Amino acid sequence: MASPLLTFLTGRAGGRGVETVVPQRTFADVILPPTTRRTLDEALAQVRNHALIFTRWGLGERHTTGLGLAFNFAGLPGTGKTICAEAIAHELGMKLLVVNYAEVESMWMGETPKNIVAAFRSATEQRAVLFFDEADAIATRRSAGPVVSYDRESNTVVNVLLRELEAFNGVVIFATNLASNFDPAFERRIRTHVRFEMPGIDEREKIWKVQIHPSRTPLARDVDFRALAERFEISGGDIKNAVLKAATAAAAEPLPDREKRIHQSHLERAVAEVLAAKDVMRQSLFDQKPKFVAPNVAVFIASAALIFAIAALVIVLLR
Repeated sequence: MASPLLTFLTGRAGGRGVETVVPQRTFADVILPPTTRRTLDEALAQVRNHALIFTRWGLGERHTTGLGLAFNFAGLPGTGKTICAEAIAHELGMKLLVVNYAEVESMWMGETPKNIVAAFRSATEQRAVLFFDEADAIATRRSAGPVVSYDRESNTVVNVLLRELEAFNGVVIFATNLASNFDPAFERRIRTHVRFEMPGIDEREKIWKVQIHPSRTPLARDVDFRALAERFEISGGDIKNAVLKAATAAAAEPLPDREKRIHQSHLERAVAEVLAAKDVMRQSLFDQKPKFVAPNVAVFIASAALIFAIAALVIVLLR
């Protein structure tokens, strides 16, 4: 049986773990609001001028820790955070080491901090950009008062992350939907915060257009991307999902393949389906009282019950 650490690093066991990506997507593949793109360009300039500032200009002799470049990509889902992390790695000619913390958090006490250390070590060895997706789960505020074991474990994870950030000399990117949950000490170690805004009308129109193959996708004459962009204030990820849904619906029409077309009605219905699905998720996450025990709490309770059961059995056997 593979150890949790081996599973974390190899990405085995049901697709969990760290994924090493050879970047294919570039900034040409993503359409961003101008302010977001400017901030990303500034972040890239920091990376490219890092050696100039800390080596040739001598600042590395005055500042011996915290020399790594940590960026925070904050924004709603579907606004381009993951694509831009890949695009930055592509621009730098580096691999991208993707860590989905929500998937790799270990159920075993003490393993998660080791996994964090292993991720930073792997990024150094592979000369890769380290990318923490869903970073809300790892850099949350530490508990200040009396804590139980699962709070203590969470505090340890944040402390280990802060220590690794201080020692890391590479590029690390955190993606989050809830930057307000970040621990203040973690936030101070972020070199640049990049806010991923929702696309405006012009950006949405371009995003609609780039989803379609210019010569092979059969569009009906009634398709109006400008009208879609003006009517629906949705993210690039939502637009992508809507196009795929519309294409699926058009392909299912009872017509010969050569007569099938994607119509405006297909696209409008697809957007409605995407928005309805998001509403369902919001209701299930926020509007209803939770009907489950948080994973860390459940593990703690189960572990305690097992310990008491074993202790009782030992007492019986010793009598």
